[in-house]
Amino acid sequence: MKIRRVTELMVPLSEYAVVNEDATLKQAIITLHEIQTKHDPMAYKHRAVLVSDSNKDIVGKVSAFDVLRALEPKYCQIGDSEQLSQMGLSRFGVSNDFLSSMLTQFCLWDESVEELVKKASTLKVKEIMYSLSKGEFVDENATLAEGIHQLILGHHQSLLVSKDKKVIGILRLSDVFKLVCDIMIK
Repeated sequence: MKIRRVTELMVPLSEYAVVNEDATLKQAIITLHEIQTKHDPMAYKHRAVLVSDSNKDIVGKVSAFDVLRALEPKYCQIGDSEQLSQMGLSRFGVSNDFLSSMLTQFCLWDESVEELVKKASTLKVKEIMYSLSKGEFVDENATLAEGIHQLILGHHQSLLVSKDKKVIGILRLSDVFKLVCDIMIK
């Protein structure tokens, strides 16, 4: 029985959207669009942009969720929005009525989406990016089983594959799921 490694399934860093932390959100979205159209149209599209520092080290991620949260800057009035997003308020029995009342109380989304997008497009990605934790890195020599274990326990959409403390690729939940489905169908 062959033991699979995370490197067999990872997307190489060269095929992923990466921007410098001083790039604007608009530049990040353009880079994401360019990467999506450059590669196989039948492949699962990338949904995040990786963020590098001046040393070209990957220091963060901008996901679809981060982009949407950045559109309404008043979310920071509610509290630590990164912590709130990880908790998922509905899991704690927060009603839809309460969530709706927050729109009014904090004057959220009181401008058109177009206006909010225009304003957010000039933000620096370092202002809205998700900072990576140690649990989001997996060594290139790790087995696929180890990678799946990390994805499940960390509730991650992806893991950064590293070699000698440098990111060389991304192990995406979507690719792991596709592999499992393909094996199951055979």
